Amino acid sequence: MNNKKILVVDDETRMRKLVKDFLVKDGYVVLEAGDGQEALDVFYANSDTALIVLDVMMPKLDGWEVCKEIRNNSKVPIIMLTAKSEERDELLGFKLGVDEYISKPFSPKILVARIAAILRRTSGDEEDEKFELGGIVVDKSAHTVTVDGVDVELSYKEFELLTFFMANKGIALSREKILNNVWNYDYFGDARTIDTHVKKLRSKLGEKGNLISTIWGMGYKFDA
Repeated sequence: MNNKKILVVDDETRMRKLVKDFLVKDGYVVLEAGDGQEALDVFYANSDTALIVLDVMMPKLDGWEVCKEIRNNSKVPIIMLTAKSEERDELLGFKLGVDEYISKPFSPKILVARIAAILRRTSGDEEDEKFELGGIVVDKSAHTVTVDGVDVELSYKEFELLTFFMANKGIALSREKILNNVWNYDYFGDARTIDTHVKKLRSKLGEKGNLISTIWGMGYKFDA
């Protein structure tokens, strides 16, 4: 790896050490925080943080509050850790801009693999590529989106979802195919997670959101 900084936020020392050991083994630089307020302090003191692993239940400020605060200032990828498995908690995370959602207990190896996948796709290691359809311009190398010349702020997952739709314009895409390609790894949550992301993406695209059509009982299609 190339010494990218990962901020691990969890009030359990054992959990932080477990995650840190696996990340350090892969060459990452690991920053730690034991509560929500410390997480914000460490993050703002390290502007080059590449990704945040964030627990939900913490003292002072919980994970939701930390995520909301960071999203007001940064698009840094966030992986949320939680002991809860209720769908409403998961959907809340995605609405706040969480990029991945992993329930405890989890495999540290899978967590590291997901971190690596996200960083590969946000670091510019992929080939430069630009999509221009229906007034929407996606620049993968710059990680920017414009609609009729106006910048649109998307979360990491929303950006990847839009890119996948545009790269497969006119093709009906099942929810399973979207999960396999956009989420990269087997996703054990409800496929309705996709519906939540599509709803937010459509809203941010304004009138252009209508270019993403629903294929009832199957998935979605992008038509321009």
